[in-house]
Amino acid sequence: MGLRWGIVGYGWVAHDFMLPAIAASGGRVIAVADTSSVARDRAQADGLTAYQTVIELLNAVQLDAVYVATPNNHHAEAVIELARSGMPILCEKPLAATLDDAEAMYAAVKEHNVMYGTAFDQRHHPAHRAMHDMVQAGDMGVPISVRIVYACWLSPTWITGAQTVNWRVDPQAAGGGAVIDLALHGLDLVQMLLDEPLQSLSITLQRRIHNYAVDDGGMLTARSAGGVLVSQHVAYNYAEVLPRRRLEILCEAGMLTAIDTMGQTSGGSLSRHCGRTGNMTSVPFDMSLSPFVAQARAFTAAVKGMPHDFSIERDIALVRLFDAAYQEARSCL
Repeated sequence: MGLRWGIVGYGWVAHDFMLPAIAASGGRVIAVADTSSVARDRAQADGLTAYQTVIELLNAVQLDAVYVATPNNHHAEAVIELARSGMPILCEKPLAATLDDAEAMYAAVKEHNVMYGTAFDQRHHPAHRAMHDMVQAGDMGVPISVRIVYACWLSPTWITGAQTVNWRVDPQAAGGGAVIDLALHGLDLVQMLLDEPLQSLSITLQRRIHNYAVDDGGMLTARSAGGVLVSQHVAYNYAEVLPRRRLEILCEAGMLTAIDTMGQTSGGSLSRHCGRTGNMTSVPFDMSLSPFVAQARAFTAAVKGMPHDFSIERDIALVRLFDAAYQEARSCL
């Protein structure tokens, strides 16, 4: 049997990506909670029952799991309420807009012993899973560095779907700008690819093009516990038509390069360069499977008691590392 899902926060990501992903995973969204009347009207137009609050949602319908996709500063209140009810929770990244909220979420999940996952969908992309398997198999030799470009263009006035304001560039709602929104995807992905945590992190922020109160770009450098170097460029000021999604893993015996795999959709390309001959070969992966569908399937399996790699302990450790570097970077912006 597929899971009965609720959604808290019915914005464009929930509507355009998670709603169809849940269906593709065999589940069914039956109700939505959103404080926005515009979002509730959209949900009802999609054939879903809509409520204003999480409590109303929980009291009205029988659910097996809930996906939280509110603005970042409302993650904590939703997750804490859901944890108290014993509900399995899949919550969008970052955990929260502030470290204090993230710590409160962590405490609630641990206290009530609920199944929790942060929606780092990039760790579920089949190309990234293939890269992980190749690195861990050892045939590429010792990994040396990981390099990421993950960027987009985000106008200060951008809205879509049921949005009425662009909360992603609001410092209170989002907790920051391009870096808090995009960089955590890459940092979590690096930990998945290497099967080890990041140990140190430095961030430099940019407010260069857009006239809003948060960073519109950033450069991050990190080092994994095993000594792999990491660099990442994320941006909201990067023209969409330019090459803007690239992931490279350099190893002693060659390099893996994924292009246009980072993002919400399926596809992209993956190639391997031989460190001895320089020859490049394509690496096959499931081109039809989107990271959102793979994530929904993985969380469904976890809720049903199957092995999984969701971990709030890993996620809160990354948030603590990130927050220290991000707050220092913001003081210099």
